[in-house]
Amino acid sequence: MTDEAAANPSETEREIMDATFRALCTHGYADLSIANIAEEFDKSKSLLYYHYDSKEDLLAEFLGYAIDYFLADLEAQTGDDPMESLHGLVDKVLPAELDGEEADAQRAITELRMQAVTDETFRERMTASDERFAAHVRGLLEEAAEAGVVEDVDLERTAKHLQATLAGGMFGRATTDRSDASAAIRESLHAYLDDLRVDADDE
Repeated sequence: MTDEAAANPSETEREIMDATFRALCTHGYADLSIANIAEEFDKSKSLLYYHYDSKEDLLAEFLGYAIDYFLADLEAQTGDDPMESLHGLVDKVLPAELDGEEADAQRAITELRMQAVTDETFRERMTASDERFAAHVRGLLEEAAEAGVVEDVDLERTAKHLQATLAGGMFGRATTDRSDASAAIRESLHAYLDDLRVDADDE
């Protein structure tokens, strides 16, 4: 799929991505096959091979699709108050409770992220995702700084800190039984964001 097609997938391509997600959630990365995906796909299996040369190509495309969907959803929820938007971002990435589909999505992304250790295509996708996420956070911090809501903040370092901490919390939740860990990280980040604000008495 070309970059333009990835940004504007056809209906068939979206259906393939949805089928891939369902198959990945059911079988996991290690046991996943094109046949598993075809079982979840309502159209001809030959369409899978028409659009993608291999399972690896399909999964690399799915990773980009899933990340784009997640980040676009985050960016769409940006409001007028940049600090409130940052608090909302924390709750979006590390909600108090995950419904079934959200938990499946985080597990799927985690499994695919692990492939980036040895697969250069997956590494490139994850690197671009992290950079886009950090850029979104940095943009919100810049808005807050321009509005005088925060001051004396290294925007680049703060954005990367927030991005890395949120990613660690999300992947920790997906890969461990420490049910309280993500809650502790969420509350810590909310407190951290509150500390960045200019004190009302100083305004």
